[in-house]
Amino acid sequence: MNETPARATVTVEIDGESYTIRSGASAEYTLDCAAYVDGTIRNIKEQGTLIEAHKAVILAAMSLTDQLFQARSELEQLRRAVDRQASRLTAIVQDALAADDLA
Repeated sequence: MNETPARATVTVEIDGESYTIRSGASAEYTLDCAAYVDGTIRNIKEQGTLIEAHKAVILAAMSLTDQLFQARSELEQLRRAVDRQASRLTAIVQDALAADDLA
């Protein structure tokens, strides 16, 4: 029988509100995620203009989405660079092995 992974329940605070979250992730990870979201909202609110809470949350979501998209793009660029290097190194090794076979 398949066992489902244990789900941790943790209470987090985001923008002054408490939320109880059940997740398969560790409590520490969930707390870290909540702290990051809370910090993003706080940074937006501290930019000096009075902003409604729901608008701050929307701007935070946009900021976090931008960070995600940028990280995905960087990861894809790194993958392509690794693929190019792997192909180059494979060709070098194959050439060296072919030269050894001829010797």
